Amino acid sequence: MIALDARQTRDALPFEPLIGALRERFRSSTCEVPARHVHEVGAPGGPRFTSLIMPAWQPGRHYGVKIINIAPGNAALGLPGLHGSYLLFDGSTGVPLAALDGTVLTARRTAAASALAASFLAREDSRHLVVVGAGAVASLLPHAYRCVRDIDRVSVWARRPGQAQALAEQWRSEGLPAEAAPDLRAACAEADIVSCATLATEPVVQGAWLPDGSHLDLIGSFTPAMREADDACWRNARVFVDTEEALVKSGDLLGPLRRGVLREDDVRGTLGTLCKGVATGRRSAGERTVFKSVGTALEDLAAAVMVLEAGHTAR
Repeated sequence: MIALDARQTRDALPFEPLIGALRERFRSSTCEVPARHVHEVGAPGGPRFTSLIMPAWQPGRHYGVKIINIAPGNAALGLPGLHGSYLLFDGSTGVPLAALDGTVLTARRTAAASALAASFLAREDSRHLVVVGAGAVASLLPHAYRCVRDIDRVSVWARRPGQAQALAEQWRSEGLPAEAAPDLRAACAEADIVSCATLATEPVVQGAWLPDGSHLDLIGSFTPAMREADDACWRNARVFVDTEEALVKSGDLLGPLRRGVLREDDVRGTLGTLCKGVATGRRSAGERTVFKSVGTALEDLAAAVMVLEAGHTAR
């Protein structure tokens, strides 16, 4: 069994081939993905975190399981809010094949999935990306998006302006044309793509701010209590999700569905139907699109197999 630390896992998952691997896995029908287990861990009245257990397998080939722990309260302790581990096994014998850094794997496959969705949903001439949030996933989004669109301007907004400034500086050191945005409303009004990667429980982005022809990418809300977009974001928009599980997991969708702002048949497709050519993505330059993801173990498995195969090739 191989074991890869955070740096090794990152280096084995460059975005362009990772986006391609996700596209092929969503296009295929050979992967089985049971519903994730969700557990609230911690003592009553004390610090708590959400633990997700996410299995997936290709019969006879590979079987993988990820445990990912999300603790929004860690920010006050100066700790990352997300920690994870991934184990990959032989799909026929159960023999362990690899242990990977699940935190890095999750962040990179999440950013790659957003870019994959944008390849179908964002205007081909999209140039200005606005990132909402300054965490691990947010920091990767411009690199992933530049694999599918010619992004030449990146703006970042965070609740703590200092974090946005620091991330913009980091991106500039990496060769990206980046700036901190002091006013999120003004930044959204000029955006081609707005990508939200926060742990917000109340709307951060308002539909009234989004111009015609823009694409909104919502990453953060993966529990019923979380929400990044207000109801207006869904009105008159062409809506897509990563998987149908989003309809029962995300507060961004559950609230509008309950209030009648959105109906299930308003969702035009998933990453699977987009990649298979069953669903049609963007139809015109002027329409507004929204993509809501909650993550899927299919993406984790695709990334882990890519890491394993890269290791075998290196040998």
